[in-house]
Amino acid sequence: MTEREAAAAVEAVFRIESARIIAAAARIVRDVGIAEELAQDALVAALEQWPRDGVPDKPGAWLTTTARRRAVDLVRRREVYARKLAEVGRSLEDATAPEPVEPSGPESIDDDLLRLIFTACHPVLSARARIALTLRLLGGLTTAEIARAFLVPEPTVAQRIVRAKRTLAAARVPFEVPYGADREQRLSSVLEVIYLIFNEGYSATAGDDLLRPRLCEDALRLARVLAALAPDEPEAHGLAALLELQASRTAARTGPDGRPVLLAEQNRARWDGLLIRRGFEAFRRAGTGPYSLQAAIAACHAGARRYEDTDWAMIAALYGRLLALSPSPVVALNRAVAVSMVQGPAAALELVDALAAEPALRGYHLLPSVRGDLLARLGRAAEARAEFERAAELTRNERERELLRERAASL
Repeated sequence: MTEREAAAAVEAVFRIESARIIAAAARIVRDVGIAEELAQDALVAALEQWPRDGVPDKPGAWLTTTARRRAVDLVRRREVYARKLAEVGRSLEDATAPEPVEPSGPESIDDDLLRLIFTACHPVLSARARIALTLRLLGGLTTAEIARAFLVPEPTVAQRIVRAKRTLAAARVPFEVPYGADREQRLSSVLEVIYLIFNEGYSATAGDDLLRPRLCEDALRLARVLAALAPDEPEAHGLAALLELQASRTAARTGPDGRPVLLAEQNRARWDGLLIRRGFEAFRRAGTGPYSLQAAIAACHAGARRYEDTDWAMIAALYGRLLALSPSPVVALNRAVAVSMVQGPAAALELVDALAAEPALRGYHLLPSVRGDLLARLGRAAEARAEFERAAELTRNERERELLRERAASL
């Protein structure tokens, strides 16, 4: 095997297994920052040995074992070795085996990964820090890739990640899966991070592209991992169902030139049938929480063969339940859209106008966009045009701005 071939193999395996490698090391050193460094050390070791010895039969296990051994060595060198030895227990014995073998059973590795997810999404971190750290540790993205995805300078992302690691260390956040009320709070944080990552990929806040598919893929993968690791958490399945169903429409949401295609005009033959089936399968295990209700709404769209077949009455009712469960002006705005399809634009316009004073919607481009659509359907073209123009000024996404200006011009 050439050095280039070995390097390519190392990179491919590390990209896939990095989260598990970091998680396995973090279980021993109890510090995600140090664990990531140990994973990088294992990567360097592979780059040195694999060109000479060949790629091992279980490359992921080789990297994990190497990182865990180095973690144990580090613990041994610490002054608090005796205390740490009691914590690592049986894992320490397994990690010192003479040959690189599977370090532990699949269940314990999954447990480590679950611990890593809860640690990276700890509420002690800001939402932006949680997102950056999660994409770095669990999504396998480089700092440069995260910066490109969110259109921020690379040093900004690097600082967020470094500060996040320091904050976790300073707060002595335990590397564990929480239980009871703490688990419920932390699970909410985990779900929120995955949801925000997906939303940024599904409808980019700024930039020249409507979609950022890589972010959607990473969020969807994280949602699937979480649902598999936490099979008894209904909202984990609710989020997985929601993202599967939303992602199924990705190919139809833009035209060949990258321009947005409205839901009513999408070619439903381009919706991904496999993702829809996966979404409905996950939905069967969902509960009645906010993500599960949003998944139910997405299921109404996915189950309609034509736009005209959409059960808008059910969608409006589901938005009503969601609004009662998680009051939000954005949810109220979405409910108004559904109401317009059931009771007509005039009834919905009253609901939208009632939201005009909401501080959370100040500067939110979809408020004037929805209002413009309702006014256009009522035949009030001049007012509708002004709303679309205002929405175009508010959005930071160039593709959405083009669409809004076109709608204004058409009036």
